[in-house]
Amino acid sequence: MQSGDRRMMWHGMFLFLIGLVTGLLERRFKNMRMGVSAHLEGVMNGTFLIALGAVWGYVKLPRRADQAARASALYGTYGNWLFTTLGAALGTAAANPISSAGHTGKPWQEKLVGAGFLSIAISIIVSAVLTLFGLGRKAPTAEKSGGEQDSTPARRVA
Repeated sequence: MQSGDRRMMWHGMFLFLIGLVTGLLERRFKNMRMGVSAHLEGVMNGTFLIALGAVWGYVKLPRRADQAARASALYGTYGNWLFTTLGAALGTAAANPISSAGHTGKPWQEKLVGAGFLSIAISIIVSAVLTLFGLGRKAPTAEKSGGEQDSTPARRVA
């Protein structure tokens, strides 16, 4: 297993833990419904990162695209928990009118949380597209000396 895979899974477990702790604190939020959402975002996004780390060895991307996919996945998952938690603490309705339960924050709070959710949506989509592209690519075969190609089979998902 590559070290990058382990890092992604570490971040997943850490975010999962943050989600669990958020669940313990949900009654302290201005908007408890959003607090429950923040708890679920931490737990679900942590699980997503663990799964992503588990399959990352099969993602074949150029170095810069690999870095962009990883960074956007981490920003998107941590940010999703953060902006949902911030919305719960401030009592905003930005991007979550159903969870707002009649709460509304100050205009600057609504704008901040709304912009955060927009950036998260873009980030997660970028990560998903890059990862999907990388999973669809075949691993490049290394050429041996004399022009022969390596006949070692690529790893396959069972």
